[in-house]
Amino acid sequence: MIYAELPPEVAATPHRLPFYLAMEEHLARNFTGEYFVMWQVEPTVIFGRNQDPYAEVNLDYCRTNGIQFYRRRSGGGAVYADRNNIMTALITSSTEVESTFAGYCRRLAGTLRSLGLDAEASGRNDVLIGGRKVSGNSFHHLPGRSIVHGTMLYDADPDTMDRALTPSDAKLHAKGVSSVRSHITTIREYLPQLSIADFRSYLRQHLSDGVMTLSQADVEEIRRIEAPYYTDEWTFGGHHPRAKRPVRIEGAGEFIADVAVTPDGRIESLSLTGDFFTLQDVDRCLLDRLRGAPLTHDGIASALGGVNAADVIAGLSNENLITLIIPVISQTYGRN
Repeated sequence: MIYAELPPEVAATPHRLPFYLAMEEHLARNFTGEYFVMWQVEPTVIFGRNQDPYAEVNLDYCRTNGIQFYRRRSGGGAVYADRNNIMTALITSSTEVESTFAGYCRRLAGTLRSLGLDAEASGRNDVLIGGRKVSGNSFHHLPGRSIVHGTMLYDADPDTMDRALTPSDAKLHAKGVSSVRSHITTIREYLPQLSIADFRSYLRQHLSDGVMTLSQADVEEIRRIEAPYYTDEWTFGGHHPRAKRPVRIEGAGEFIADVAVTPDGRIESLSLTGDFFTLQDVDRCLLDRLRGAPLTHDGIASALGGVNAADVIAGLSNENLITLIIPVISQTYGRN
C-alpha cells in the first residue's frame, strides 16, 4: 500500500476537510493500486451522506464556536475532528465492500496492538481499545474502487465533542452508553509519552510500504472536485428542522422515513435519512420502485419485486424497509 502525499508547498498550508475528501476521490478515480492517506483539520463536524444535519449536528453551537461542518459522500454517522484527531483513508480496487471495510478495521486494530494496546475491530465500523471507541470508519463505493476512511483519536476534547454532536438517545442506547464522552477513548490516554507526530509517523510506517507525491496538476483537479462540498444544496440537501424520531435497526443503523401520499392512498414519494451505509444509489435502485405502490404490506412487498434491500443498504432486509414505512404511514395519515 502506497502512502500518497501532497507536494511540500501544498502540504505546508492547512486545508479544510473537503479538500482531503476530494483528494481521496481523485486517487480513487484516477489512479490504480492501493493507497493510504492521512490528514488533520481544524475543528470540524463531518456527517454522513444520508444524515439530516439538523438532527445530528448542533448547528448553533458550531457556528458560535467557529466549528466547520460538512457532509461527506460516504454513509455512517457524524463525527467531530480537530488537530488531535488523525483522519486516515484506504483507497483500493476491491469491490467487495463488506470484506474491504472489515479488513481495513482489522489492519488498524493490528497496528494499535503492535503498540501494546488492547485493540480490536468491532461491529461494522469501529476500532476499540479496552471496549471504548478510538476509531470509527465509513466507506464510499465507486465503480471498481472503494474508499474506506475514518477517525483515529490521538487525543480528544470531550466537552466540545458532546456539544457539537447531537446523537439520538436510540443510538446511544444501542451502544450501551449515556453520552459521546463515555463511549470514546484516546491513544494518549494509554500512551502519554507518544507524541502525535510520532504516532502519525508510526501509522504511516506500519500501514504503507512506499510514497507517491501528487503533482500540481493533481492539486488543481482536487480543487475542482472540492468545490461542490461548500454549497448549501450539498450540505443541507433540502433538510429542514424537524422532530421525527429515528428508528434503529440492529445491524443496519438508524433511519428516519419521510413519506408523501397521493389522495388515492399510494406512495407519492419516499426518502430515508440516517447513519446507514449505502452500497448502491438508494433512490434509483430501491426507493423509486415504491412510487405508486399501495400503502399496504403486500403492496410494498410486491413493488420491491426481486430487489433485495440489503444489496442497496447494508444490513437492511425488505421486511425491515416495510416496517420503516408502515408506521410512518399510520402515524401521519391514519392508515394501516
